[in-house]
Amino acid sequence: MPDADSARATAREAIALLTGAAGFTEHRSPPRPLPPDGPLGWAGYDAARERASARTGEEESVVYGTGVVGDRACVLLSFEFGFLGGSLGRNTGDRLAAAYELALTRRLPLLALVATGGSRMQEGMVALTQLQRVAAASTRLRAAGLPQIAVVRDPTTGGGWATVGAGADVVLALPGAQVGFAGSRVRPPDADPYAYSAEGQFAAGQVDAVVPADALAATVTQWLRALGPHEDLPAAPVPRALPTAGAGTGSAAGTGSAAGGGAVAPLPGTGREAVARARDPRRPRAEAYLADYFAVRLPLHGDRSGATDPGLLCGLGLRADGQPVAYVAQCGTPTRPAGYRAAARTIRLADRLGVPVLTLVDTPGAANDAEAERTGAGAAIADTFAAIAAARVPVTTLVIGEGGSGGALALAAPENTHVTVDSYFSVIAPEPAAAILKRPPSETGATADQLRLRPQDLVKLGFALSIVG
Repeated sequence: MPDADSARATAREAIALLTGAAGFTEHRSPPRPLPPDGPLGWAGYDAARERASARTGEEESVVYGTGVVGDRACVLLSFEFGFLGGSLGRNTGDRLAAAYELALTRRLPLLALVATGGSRMQEGMVALTQLQRVAAASTRLRAAGLPQIAVVRDPTTGGGWATVGAGADVVLALPGAQVGFAGSRVRPPDADPYAYSAEGQFAAGQVDAVVPADALAATVTQWLRALGPHEDLPAAPVPRALPTAGAGTGSAAGTGSAAGGGAVAPLPGTGREAVARARDPRRPRAEAYLADYFAVRLPLHGDRSGATDPGLLCGLGLRADGQPVAYVAQCGTPTRPAGYRAAARTIRLADRLGVPVLTLVDTPGAANDAEAERTGAGAAIADTFAAIAAARVPVTTLVIGEGGSGGALALAAPENTHVTVDSYFSVIAPEPAAAILKRPPSETGATADQLRLRPQDLVKLGFALSIVG
């Protein structure tokens, strides 16, 4: 399937790109006859449909059925943009609803290849209400724990974007595709075209990845493996320890279990030492832990509300043994509201699909600037707490660096949190603690000692289950 700057692929070419030699079995919902020129009696509508059918060889703007992508069976639906701009009418809605129902009945993932200009004007409100049908069908699939993946092609606009596209669990886009609720003919004349592109939507956190056509089949296959459906998956194993560059080794006997084997780094003797080690730029960060933990990583990008936080990584991964695990990892920076919203989205998706969750905690605290307050820091943190509290799947947490107050605790699993020897966790960082207590900066170290924030303190206090050395 060519990228957006080339000729547009047909619905069947889009399917064939993903299914290849495995093939595709088309299903057809029984057509319902329309009154002459449709429900509005729109003059020339019947003739337009006939021309579209002759030009494309299709009876409607959507093709659907079952197929295999890589080694995973799924239900595929694909829009034919050449048929009246891939628009949605009543019979299109019948096919979309039937595709979702087929996925529900067979307990298969739904893969939507979207290219549409929106609802069909010639059918008026009858066309527009098909969006409600799609939303209801999607909700039933979601309640059954079945994943939905959308690949947005060029163009994907209007109600098709706002339901089948943006309503999917994972949204992939082809490079250069026009993507947005407003189509090119109805948006403001001075609108920035980048905002309506696949790349612009990715930057705004609305698209999870922009994937070239030649990599699409492999990427979708990995997502299907990660998303399932799954049954009775075990909890995510605790990541093994990664050594800090230049760190010495020693004994940590009696401090809890250690992962990874080999020599165990010594524990910090004081609170101030624990803080210094957590802030050491040489210690391993989230990227290193994730690279060591997963064979394949599939990022979930953005908060779906127009923002991203580069200091928080979310997604699903496949371990070397094939087990899928969802991950949420802080990268050592203050976590922004968009990061918490992305975290909550990831945790809820994993919970619905039965995938265990791993969180890596490493932040001095939540972002506390004016912009963070304006964009809902408190509500976003609260929602992350709620997502973990409500999770039915096991959540495993490893604190790999700084554990700064509620901004870090929001990602910590109650009763299943582990800590590294290069970490600390505290009700508040030592510097603001000293300031609140009206102590001079020279007493920050003593305040850190009083806070009992060392890894061994966290085990004794019952917050951490073990120290990963």
